[in-house]
Amino acid sequence: MFQLNGTVFMPSVLTLIGIPGLESVQFWIGIPFCAMYIIAMLGNSLLVVIIKSESSLHEPMYLLLAMLGVTDMVLSTSILPKMLGIFWFHLPEIYFDACLFQMWLIHAFQGIESGILLAMALDRYVAICDPLRHATILTHEVITKIGVGVTLRTTLFIAPCLILIKCRLKHYRTTVVSHSYCEHMAIVKLAAEDIRINKIYGLFVAFSILGFDIIFITLSYIRIFITVFSLPQKEARLKAFNTCIAHICVFLEFYLLGFFSFFIHRFGFHIPPYIHILLSDIYLLVPPLLNPIVYGVKTKQIRDRMSKIFHSMDPS
Repeated sequence: MFQLNGTVFMPSVLTLIGIPGLESVQFWIGIPFCAMYIIAMLGNSLLVVIIKSESSLHEPMYLLLAMLGVTDMVLSTSILPKMLGIFWFHLPEIYFDACLFQMWLIHAFQGIESGILLAMALDRYVAICDPLRHATILTHEVITKIGVGVTLRTTLFIAPCLILIKCRLKHYRTTVVSHSYCEHMAIVKLAAEDIRINKIYGLFVAFSILGFDIIFITLSYIRIFITVFSLPQKEARLKAFNTCIAHICVFLEFYLLGFFSFFIHRFGFHIPPYIHILLSDIYLLVPPLLNPIVYGVKTKQIRDRMSKIFHSMDPS
């Protein structure tokens, strides 16, 4: 690491502040965050094990749900251990390359989660609008290809963000990151050089992945609602709609939290920085916590299987 004209040339280590303005209470903030992480890991692990072990759940909706659970576990693990290291053990330093890797993991698995939610909307669309062809359209092979495609799409879109940082940005005003994890713009804003290309490409990725997915999920549900409300019997309408409720809840929770955090960060100039950071942390920690709970409560097959597991563990 070299100092040049008041800037740092190619820093090897960065320092994560945590939550600027709340340093004195970060220890206590870490407690609910840790509890959320533990519950999310247990809930998603249980969900994946149930789906894997129960042959009747080897259907497209549940296989996609298992993918969502794995994605949530990786996303939570990519952020929280280091965050707790900052909050509890005063270990704010992180190697620059490790910071870029964490940034890639976070943004890549956000994109993968968005793609899985799109695939789940497609599954509900086919199941309700073309039920007779559901089994032939969404085969296990197609689900595997969707998983691979979603992963490759996000990986290829996010990779240039790392390249643009490593190859374009050589001089940094500071090595102190005003964040609790390595986020793309938080790193880019440290640079003492022109960052317009980095900012433009970051927005392009966000709108290309999340924007594309939201548009097609919305169009799918418009078509689903038209089909559901055209059913002649009320019971049939309720049954069809009930199969979508869990996915709608997860969809709204993921995107509403995301967009609220995004717009506060971009346009909330008068809002204290610690609010921005807390919202970003909550956006990454809440969906992995709530997703297994929502599907566990709303999906009868998963609920019944969970009941069997807990009854078998009851010594009485």
